[in-house]
Amino acid sequence: MFHLGHLTILCRARESCDHLIVGVVSDEALLEVRGHLPLVPQEERLEIIRAIDVVDAVVLDRGGSKVNVWRHTPFDVLFKGDDWRGTPKGDALERDMGSVGVRVHYFPYTPHVSSTGLRARVSTRVH
Repeated sequence: MFHLGHLTILCRARESCDHLIVGVVSDEALLEVRGHLPLVPQEERLEIIRAIDVVDAVVLDRGGSKVNVWRHTPFDVLFKGDDWRGTPKGDALERDMGSVGVRVHYFPYTPHVSSTGLRARVSTRVH
């Protein structure tokens, strides 16, 4: 679920590059990884990101290695929140992207803001 932390990363990423391409993970890939479909469908998530003025282009990320996305739409830097830094998935991302010359740049995680937290608050208010 898109939240202020995501917007903060997009704005900071745009300040750090000439052309910002944003990958939106497909419903199919999210279903495979998380075991359920996202609350906001893929087409709506794509439309939301396209509407953000700091975003120059949007691509669909069909899952798997980010190198696969890079092969279709080359880029120089991949931006992530620093909650990935030093984790097994962050280390693998850095290794994979480094193999094709892409640098992973981390931005500070926005405290107290997460999709999981938003879903929990919505669920609490509904019940």
